Amino acid sequence: MEWLISPGLTDYETAVSTMEARAEAIARGEAEELVWLVEHPPLYTAGTSADSKDLLAADRFPVYETKRGGQYTYHGPGQRVVYVMLDLNRRGRDVRCFVRQLERWVIETLDQFNLRGEIRQGRVGVWISRPDKPALPDGTMREDKIAAIGIRLRRWVSFHGISINVEPELEHFGGIVPCGISGHGVTSLVDLGLPVTMDDLDVALRKSFDAVFGEAADGPVCAG
Repeated sequence: MEWLISPGLTDYETAVSTMEARAEAIARGEAEELVWLVEHPPLYTAGTSADSKDLLAADRFPVYETKRGGQYTYHGPGQRVVYVMLDLNRRGRDVRCFVRQLERWVIETLDQFNLRGEIRQGRVGVWISRPDKPALPDGTMREDKIAAIGIRLRRWVSFHGISINVEPELEHFGGIVPCGISGHGVTSLVDLGLPVTMDDLDVALRKSFDAVFGEAADGPVCAG
């Protein structure tokens, strides 16, 4: 499979058209699977479950409607967006298991920086417990989101993917209710006091990918 890191900021519409074309080529057997790492200029995207009331500042940044799963999310400089074009025909046609693999990929990547990422029922993405911050009004410990997940499948080839906050402007998330979840917050690797660069994260992503996904093979390989 191919790994590609694009320098600078990638236009969102260009990214979507590129992903769609590559996914079609993979489905036809004319291209390799691709993991594509990019950064975008500041923007909001609306997934298929997006509720218009969760867009709090519609005129702040461009808003793109997208057919990936999920609700509103923010992309911008300092956030690594990882687009995964993988052939589930070869990896097992199990969407839920594939999403679990993506979650595990993020968690194992964060673990390389001694950071514990967690999954919460009913809350999409990967979360960090914040005992250092005031609890919620009901006494629940606050948790901050560090990574978002949203995919789409076409002919059992995935596109869209995950985003991990390295050092974005966290205030930019204030124009939306991220993924429709209020009460909890958003964080980043640098916000948590970790001197992690984008290059550091890319190396960790590559290492964890091999551990989680392994080599594509005929028949189901998705497990756990």
